[in-house]
Amino acid sequence: MQKNILIIGATSAIAKATLRIYAEQNNNLYLVARNEEQLKIIAEDAKIRGANQVEMMACDLAELNTHQALIENVYACYPKLDIVLIAHGTLPNQQACQDDVEIALQEININALSTISLLTLLANRFESQKSGSIAVISSVAGDRGRQSNYVYGAAKGMVSTFLQGLRNRLNDSNVQVLDIKPGFVDTPMTAEFRKGALWAQPEQVAQNIIKAINSSRNTLYTPWFWWGIMFIIRNIPEFIFKKLKL
Repeated sequence: MQKNILIIGATSAIAKATLRIYAEQNNNLYLVARNEEQLKIIAEDAKIRGANQVEMMACDLAELNTHQALIENVYACYPKLDIVLIAHGTLPNQQACQDDVEIALQEININALSTISLLTLLANRFESQKSGSIAVISSVAGDRGRQSNYVYGAAKGMVSTFLQGLRNRLNDSNVQVLDIKPGFVDTPMTAEFRKGALWAQPEQVAQNIIKAINSSRNTLYTPWFWWGIMFIIRNIPEFIFKKLKL
């Protein structure tokens, strides 16, 4: 059965890997991203892979006042959505955020407030239709603040807490709310990082996301071993943790 699927941040590596799978399943897609040229290429690729219908809209998601029109355009094409994947965001330079409050606030806006804005608009629609799945990519960084990326971590932690409340609210409406917490993923956003055994490929993460949506999961750590890593990190006593160089 074909599904209507909205993917926000469609040009990100994880989103692209995910939408390719959904395209091959002949689903209907609505793709949103900031770069229109890249979006056109991805949309055409999705059609070639077998998507039944592909719609798209270029939008700067940092501009919160554009979100209402975006959601209205989506629902004008697909009056009912089965799945939403929110996958946009940036990986800020922590030192730059420390040096300039404007940069810090910009990063919190795109990594937290824009997602919360979209979720608020979408949640009302899903609550009315009483079905569907809302999936959001946050990060393991949101589980505990660390000196190396606490601005990013704070933004993702805000999203995860919001998702917890949204999940509680929408449970009686038969709406799944999935918090996706990837660890290290080899993407253009992390190109400058040295890779190691803990790093995953976007295709692996995409497969895990689709499995988690299909099985109505609440939270997904991907790859799976990040659940154990973050369990340990969350439970280190603060008097020890604050001395660590993480």
